Amino acid sequence: MAEPVRKPRISAASARSHTRRDAPRRGPGFPGFVRRLVMLVGVVVGSMIFKMITPPPGKVLNGPDGIKVTAPRIETRDGRYLAYREVGVRKERARHYIVHVHGYGGSRLDTIAIPAEVMNELSLYVVSFDRAGYGQSDPNPKRSLKSDVEDVEDLADGIGLRPKFYVIASSIGSYVGWGLLKYKPERLAGVAFTAPMVNYWWPGFPKSEMAKAWGSQRTGDKMSYMVAHYLPSFTFWYNMVQKRLPRSVLESEDGNLAFNERDQEAIKMLPTIIAPEHYKEATQQGTYESKAKDWIIMNSDWAFTPMSLENPFDIPVHIWQGSEDSLVPANLQRHVASSLPWVKYHELEGEGHLLDYYSGFPEKMVRTLQEDSNQKDFTL
Repeated sequence: MAEPVRKPRISAASARSHTRRDAPRRGPGFPGFVRRLVMLVGVVVGSMIFKMITPPPGKVLNGPDGIKVTAPRIETRDGRYLAYREVGVRKERARHYIVHVHGYGGSRLDTIAIPAEVMNELSLYVVSFDRAGYGQSDPNPKRSLKSDVEDVEDLADGIGLRPKFYVIASSIGSYVGWGLLKYKPERLAGVAFTAPMVNYWWPGFPKSEMAKAWGSQRTGDKMSYMVAHYLPSFTFWYNMVQKRLPRSVLESEDGNLAFNERDQEAIKMLPTIIAPEHYKEATQQGTYESKAKDWIIMNSDWAFTPMSLENPFDIPVHIWQGSEDSLVPANLQRHVASSLPWVKYHELEGEGHLLDYYSGFPEKMVRTLQEDSNQKDFTL
């Protein structure tokens, strides 16, 4: 009798493997592929943004770009050079020294126009200089509010303005004046601010006044302030390159909208005060090291606020502000001045932003400073 054929025994695990259907294949390493793709897209987009916001290299003074240095210059503590211009009586016989800090897009050639006869009468020596990156002054890769303050001190020491000097700070150059009051008050004989810019991130402004001031600003200006404050690396691209989004009126094709009727009258007279080519020289090294950095510093988080300053050795400090200045809301300026009882505030009814160029204003300002100094029994 034949033996029955025995079937080979199959383990349970083997049986399951034979009966289970293969799962549909989703492709090799699908989740990893997506991650790599997302990373690649991120790198490409990041590179494009970096290229977009990176300013072109500035032109080099005394370099192959053909920018020749013709102005006298002094060396700063970190080895850079500042170009300057002197007007008025000779420094050796002057009774009063004045350092003028120019505004946005200005230069040493933008010296405040005090009549020569007034400078002789009051024995004034006035020096203006190109702030870092402007005109014929070397750029400062580490430029900040404090470094610009140190530049003024280095300038004063380099040309021998000892022990004290006056400062006239115009428009956005006002941050240098506030910085001097904070960090170098012992060097100051007095300070005059003309239409000084305000920082909307200074703590201490009443909410109602801030809302009123912010609401009075143009959309482009508000956007430019916010970009400079929150995304400083984008400031150059936003204000000086792109034209699709609203940007500061000062950089738009409608720049004259920033100035009232009184300003427009002054603008018509500018060619008699400043040659047109002087404006070109102001930003000849590029607008990043000059204008863009002005925006960034002015709208950054300062280590102090003007409203928190203490009386700097009882020196005369004055603020002049136009009531119709569309760039600097007068209500915020009033609050700054009212917070500092040692500051004398002058609000000029119907005037705009370009006070430095109004006929008769520079003379009025320096006479006021001198009279205030005499009342305080102050001499250099």
